[in-house]
Amino acid sequence: MKYKKKNHTSASSSKLSTMVRRRSTTLTWFFLIFLSLIAFGIFVPVFALLPPLSSHSPHQQLQHHPSTKRNQDHAKKFEISEDKFWKDGQPFQIIGGDLHYFRVLPEYWEDRLLRAKALGLNTIQTYVPWNLHEPRAGILDFDGIADLVAFLKLSQKLGMLVMLRPGPYICAEWDLGGFPPWLLAINPAPRLRSSDPIFLQLVDTWWGILLPKVAPLLYGSGGPVIMVQIENEFGSYGNDKAYLHHLVSVARKHLGEDAILYTTDGGSRETLEKGTIRGDAVFSAVDFTTGDDPWPIFELQREFNAPGKSPPLSSEFYTGWLTHWGEKNAQTDAAFTAAALKKILERNGSAVLYMAHGGTNFGFYNGANTGSDESDYKPDLTSYDYDAPIRESGDVNNAKFKAIRRVVEQHSLGSIPAVPADNEKKAYGSIHVTKTGTLFDMIHYFDMVESESPISMESAGQMFGFMLYVTEYAAKDNGGGVVSIPKVHDRAQVFVMCSSEDGHGRPKYVGTFERWSNQPLTLPNTKCRSNISLFVLVENMGRLNYGPYIFDRKGILSPVYLDGRILRRWKMHLIPIGNLNEVPKINPIIQASHSGVITMSARKRLKPKKSGNDSNVPAFYAGYISISKEDEIKDTFISLSGWAAVAAAVMAAAAAPTLAPPAALTAPATLANAAIPPTNIALRATVGFTAISYPQRLLLQQQQQQQQQQQQQQQQQQQHHQSLASHFHLFHLVEKLADTIENGTRDQQSDALVSDLKNHFEKCQQLLNSISGSIGTKAMTVEGQKRNLEESEQSLHQRRDLMTKYRKSVEDLLKSEP
Repeated sequence: MKYKKKNHTSASSSKLSTMVRRRSTTLTWFFLIFLSLIAFGIFVPVFALLPPLSSHSPHQQLQHHPSTKRNQDHAKKFEISEDKFWKDGQPFQIIGGDLHYFRVLPEYWEDRLLRAKALGLNTIQTYVPWNLHEPRAGILDFDGIADLVAFLKLSQKLGMLVMLRPGPYICAEWDLGGFPPWLLAINPAPRLRSSDPIFLQLVDTWWGILLPKVAPLLYGSGGPVIMVQIENEFGSYGNDKAYLHHLVSVARKHLGEDAILYTTDGGSRETLEKGTIRGDAVFSAVDFTTGDDPWPIFELQREFNAPGKSPPLSSEFYTGWLTHWGEKNAQTDAAFTAAALKKILERNGSAVLYMAHGGTNFGFYNGANTGSDESDYKPDLTSYDYDAPIRESGDVNNAKFKAIRRVVEQHSLGSIPAVPADNEKKAYGSIHVTKTGTLFDMIHYFDMVESESPISMESAGQMFGFMLYVTEYAAKDNGGGVVSIPKVHDRAQVFVMCSSEDGHGRPKYVGTFERWSNQPLTLPNTKCRSNISLFVLVENMGRLNYGPYIFDRKGILSPVYLDGRILRRWKMHLIPIGNLNEVPKINPIIQASHSGVITMSARKRLKPKKSGNDSNVPAFYAGYISISKEDEIKDTFISLSGWAAVAAAVMAAAAAPTLAPPAALTAPATLANAAIPPTNIALRATVGFTAISYPQRLLLQQQQQQQQQQQQQQQQQQQHHQSLASHFHLFHLVEKLADTIENGTRDQQSDALVSDLKNHFEKCQQLLNSISGSIGTKAMTVEGQKRNLEESEQSLHQRRDLMTKYRKSVEDLLKSEP
């Protein structure tokens, strides 16, 4: 087409006309659309009120009603109906596992939860141990490994639901079944797990603290907690419906009427009758032996739940089993376990693996069991590996994890995360330990309680660990004698020493009383001139967590007899070895060990044993290694083979109170994180009855580096001891003067000693000031040695404090002299 030039006026007129027509059309359409919207807004609500135009019969409509109603009205809700679990309106199959926050260091919570998720689990079940959160009456702890709320929130963050088991009794192979041991010191004694008013009042107070923390984390409130358990397998213990109803009432008070409460009992009619409440007060779940046909048991479960309220659930599907001291580690067949789980899941049953990950009984929290008699005592190991698919160390490269994961994968609605690699481990070589002092060197550092008769550890305030009982009896011409303790819990070592030696002698080991093998001991002829001191060191090896003898006090629980005569006037020395969450900031044992006073004093004062065997005397040992780089910190194990009986602690946390020396103790890498950049890491231990480690963090390193570090430390220690020789001479003078005054023989010689003491105090003070100034100068000029110098300066301050203490003792003695 050829281009033609148009008249400008005509073109403008035509363009204007076109624009008018377009605008008119646009306004017309806009007006019509506006009227349509108004009409639609009016008529839609009207049509909504009319009967549905449907060809479906009413019966067909009812078939679709449940899921439709849940989708519309029950968002963010977990409920039970039609013998199913429903989550947000959709049927839900619980494929869960027990993973206890208090058996895993907080730094590893996420690691273990992710491994549980990689196993295919959608739910985590955990107990809440009362004794962890209230170790002393009124003293609460919800921090660190006891930070329950943080664990629950982390579980939710990682997409896991939670079934919570707050007790108050939990069993769990945990000390006293989770009850705090101070309950055993109350007078009159409360009847545990009963409707005893004293006990219920204590539970009400505890749950009044705990459950309000849980309420905001219920699923209906936006949290991860879908169900809360009442008690734990109560049908295997008692038959007290008033007790169960009371717990339900308290739980409803704090958690509301919509919270799903459940019980767990063995899969028999007897245990269910005694352990749960028929009807809809609680949801009754069951557990049973792996390999049992689950479906007849699920049918029995249905009888105890309200109609339509009994989805089949094994709330403890056992993947392994516990191990007592002296037993081989429990092991169960992976294929057998997986096949048993498949029988439940393939028919839409639900199951919670007990355990998915066992973890570790850190501190002194391991439990114990008995047979038909309380003397048939079987303490649990520190390890709670349980032969679970996720091993104590977190490893998942094992047959059981793979077999269970294959079964779960077949019944999982979504994809399962990839399996993470096992955490790297590292062997650091041997640790050479040296003795820092015996238990008897440190007695005067311990708190002491006096009583006419022996009292329990709980009554004395020693909740865990060890307590030393001391009394005296008159020496006989023929020496010897037979001592018996009819009831001791759990293990007691006996020592004797001439009282007249007043700390200058060495207690002699006699023998051991054991709860499971209690026989009288024949005392040796000590050839003492006056009285004989009897020392009984009692170890609490773990309180019973199950059965009729659960009220398990520790210590000497009966009179002590010598040749049939009751020994009286006892002193109970409380040994300050803190439990997992009770490690004191200032520990006299550590202070004494660091100061070197105990070691030097013991070397100077105690005469060597002619027998040459000192292995039965309780003693503290220290070993040092060095780690300079953070990337050298790995998970490891501590082998204590060759030690008679051992309890070890890593950093500030007691990690392994156990009598199983061949076992390797887990030492997670996170325990050493705070030790970087400091280079000195200490393992403290004792031989004979225990191995104890104290605060600076434990790890093992290459033997060559360790030996080099030890040589440097030995050189520093020798220089330190040489420079403070005058200081230890003071101790000798103080002891000599104290003996002189106590014997009433003060004379010119004792006055001369006082004068000599004053001179030595002044000289030692000058020496300390000189060393302190030297340290300050070196710290300013040698940055690389700053940390070691600070430690030395702190040690000097400790010595100065000890000198002040001795000076005050001398002054007090002088003032008391008539």
